[in-house]
Amino acid sequence: MEVLPEGKPFKLVKYFFLSSFIVMLIFAVSLTVIITQRSKAALLKKTETFALLLAENLNHQVFFNFVLPIALQRKEVRLRNPEQFKQLDIIVQNTIYSFKIEKVNMYDPLNVIAYSTDRTLVGKKGLGGTDYKKAMAGQFTSRFLSEDSFWPPWPGGKAPSRKLVTTIPFRVEPITKASSQILGVFEISQDISKDYEDLVRDQYLIVLISIGLMALLYMIILFIVKRGEQIMERRAEEQKRLVSKLNQAERMATLGEMIASVSHEIKNPLGIIRSTADLLEKKVVQYDPQNQLASVIREEADRLNRIVTEFLDFARPQTPRLQSTEIEAILRKNIHFLGPELKKCSVTIEEDFASQPEPVPVDQDLIYRAFLNILLNAIQAMPGGGHVAIKVRHDPKQALITITDSGPGLSKEVLTKAFEPFYTTKDKGSGLGLAIVKNIIEAHGGAIEVTNAVPGGTSVIIRLPRKGRVD
Repeated sequence: MEVLPEGKPFKLVKYFFLSSFIVMLIFAVSLTVIITQRSKAALLKKTETFALLLAENLNHQVFFNFVLPIALQRKEVRLRNPEQFKQLDIIVQNTIYSFKIEKVNMYDPLNVIAYSTDRTLVGKKGLGGTDYKKAMAGQFTSRFLSEDSFWPPWPGGKAPSRKLVTTIPFRVEPITKASSQILGVFEISQDISKDYEDLVRDQYLIVLISIGLMALLYMIILFIVKRGEQIMERRAEEQKRLVSKLNQAERMATLGEMIASVSHEIKNPLGIIRSTADLLEKKVVQYDPQNQLASVIREEADRLNRIVTEFLDFARPQTPRLQSTEIEAILRKNIHFLGPELKKCSVTIEEDFASQPEPVPVDQDLIYRAFLNILLNAIQAMPGGGHVAIKVRHDPKQALITITDSGPGLSKEVLTKAFEPFYTTKDKGSGLGLAIVKNIIEAHGGAIEVTNAVPGGTSVIIRLPRKGRVD
């Protein structure tokens, strides 16, 4: 039988998905940056369009509500005059009211700031630069001023200042052609930091959502892959166990056939030796009562017969004939039979049976032999005396029998090999006792295990199913 390889069958899947995750993440971040840049460009275009409309309105308001009335009064426009400055300031403030305008500067034809919402700038000369010159030539310009670094700030951090400065010529109205007389230059500065901050926040939000969704998808796929690996590993382990059991079964079947054949051939001569020893003992006693040779032959023949019987029981396990029986009754029968041995070895029995015994489908003879073997092992584990606790409990699915001795316990090696055929720690023994017990319990559909008890001793735990076909 072919065994599945021990590797990671889903390793390629994980590698492929991880690579795809990284590629999708890079793509999502790049797409977000592109969308954000396009959004920034659209924001600048919208802000610039708004500035031009505002400038037209400002041009109209200043010309008709300030310049024209002063001209009709045959007065000179002198913004150094506090009254004129105040009048112009009222017009400008009313025009830009409720709009996100940070500052409005008004340059005269000599590149001097004649008016500004920031009064500290009034009277300063030469600040217009190239934009001023283009405006005096009839062109409008826009400049984007930013303190932005390569990496945008994290949400919640201090947003850098971002402004759009639009420079527009101040013309005589009505403006009928591009060559209309230019009286000065308007410089409108808009603070768009808040709009930019919203764009950055949306950028981070999109990136985080993309990463979160892909991470969630990755975790789901990883969970599925892990589950698949666990299932494959369990199947591989189960297959190994099945192959091991099959090989063991094949070996035991071959060994069983050999043992059965040899044991059968041994039993007949052994029976003759036993009967001959009985006959010899009767004759020898008549002439030499102290001669125990025949008795020794008979005892050794009996011991050999028991070993051969164990071989046969192991080689040809019987099929249980199930009958509804109280486990407690079988155990009491075992205890009664072992009474002389218990007394001889100074071993006491502590019974802890269920208050209301319930029938369990078992083969009485086979279960009796299994319990007898376990109890004999417990007695032999306490050569200086001790006690054995027998506990029986029932639940809807099974009967639980625990037999615990007060002996020294077993080593880890013995616990591991306890049910292996022909393994024994005794000077005299076939090593088949617990192996036969295990066969009997498993033939009933049950399970058996051996553990060291606390604070000392050995516990044999048997589980027998409550359901089964009763003959």
